[in-house]
Amino acid sequence: MTARTATCACGRLRVACEGEPARVSVCHCHACQRRTGSVFGVAARYPREKVAIEGEATEYVRIGDEGNEVRFRFCPTCGSTVCWEMPAFNDGIAVAVGGFADPGYTPHPVRSIYDASRRHAWVDIKVPVERRG
Repeated sequence: MTARTATCACGRLRVACEGEPARVSVCHCHACQRRTGSVFGVAARYPREKVAIEGEATEYVRIGDEGNEVRFRFCPTCGSTVCWEMPAFNDGIAVAVGGFADPGYTPHPVRSIYDASRRHAWVDIKVPVERRG
């Protein structure tokens, strides 16, 4: 069974994941752009029972573009967002793929969310588009 660990920049907050993610997606929403400091975010969603969060985390709660609560966990020392969950969906924990620091990470994204309305024009990602926003 595959085991992976994502960490924050300083390594104090760790998320250990077992098995394969249920899905991997790219999100171009403005909140993901602001959260990552980049032009999109990439998330791997794992079943809740396959994730162990270790270390101290601070939580930030916001309402997403579609009206659902999103709970982000980030490191209080370095500020890196490592994982988040959406209680309304109760389908798992999303982990920032960049936290794995593995350029060979698979599976690859299967969805590009908010692609049509918020993707920066110069970004060229070959991922199926999920129409939102």
